[in-house]
Amino acid sequence: MTTLDARGLACPLPLTMAKRRMAALEPGETLVVLATDPEAPVDLAAWAQDEGHSFEERRGEGFSELVLRKGSPA
Repeated sequence: MTTLDARGLACPLPLTMAKRRMAALEPGETLVVLATDPEAPVDLAAWAQDEGHSFEERRGEGFSELVLRKGSPA
């Protein structure tokens, strides 16, 4: 599991950083993005769906924990 701390960053930075990190992961590996931007869950969920990754949102105290599992290549 890889963790990306994007707290305090505004979109599109959490999404951009997540895309870069996911590119380095193997199918089935997990990326956890910590984000305070309220748009980050929306952006990451839409992107994950488009790319075939699973997405789960967990709420922390003052931030979201966005869990992405890399899908298999098409």
